[in-house]
Amino acid sequence: MTVPQFNHSVAAQHHRIDADEWDDIYVVGDVHGCLRELRTLVDRIGPSDDDLLVFVGDLVRKGPDSKGVVDYVREADNMVTIRGNNEEKLLRGTKELPELTHDDLAWIRSLPVAISFEDALVVHGGVDPRKSLAEHDVDDLLEMRSLSSGYERPFWWERHDGPQTVFFGHTPINSPVLREHAVGLDTGCVYGGSLTAYSWYDEAVIELATDRVVEHRPASKFVTPRHPVRQ
Repeated sequence: MTVPQFNHSVAAQHHRIDADEWDDIYVVGDVHGCLRELRTLVDRIGPSDDDLLVFVGDLVRKGPDSKGVVDYVREADNMVTIRGNNEEKLLRGTKELPELTHDDLAWIRSLPVAISFEDALVVHGGVDPRKSLAEHDVDDLLEMRSLSSGYERPFWWERHDGPQTVFFGHTPINSPVLREHAVGLDTGCVYGGSLTAYSWYDEAVIELATDRVVEHRPASKFVTPRHPVRQ
């Protein structure tokens, strides 16, 4: 088991979970305010109070009910989340959601940028395999995508070889990324794709197809993973 070693700034925003305290751990992709789909996915999973749901961030923005999603996750004893880049935009003042209260924003500010358990690491954007975790800053973890620029290959997960298995969102994908050391779960729920969860114990995908497009996104900004079957 390898515990992630971050620099002081990021380490203060890293939350370590004891996996032995939970019967199962489900990692859930970007929700983006889609409360109806989130409730349906959770019903499909059917977690007990002893199962933990970990969200990869971006609970908010773009979808119809960011406030409802925040309340739903905040009020559950078996749900935790990291900050995504859309939560960070609220904190930095570049975007606003008037429906969120001061208490909601204080809760968002308290969220970690990384959660880990066993050999798993949950971040929103990803990690840069060209440097150590200790060299990463918050923006790296929130926004990492291409090792070149934009949506050009290679993507970081195509080069990452551990030791942690990194669970991530941020980059909309046509199907989950399922690699030995990377699991991508942003399957574009808010764009008419699906909302996806991954059972860490069973190594199984639970995917909910959506029936509405809340926001349009061009096909050029969806990624089709290579070698989608976990190796």
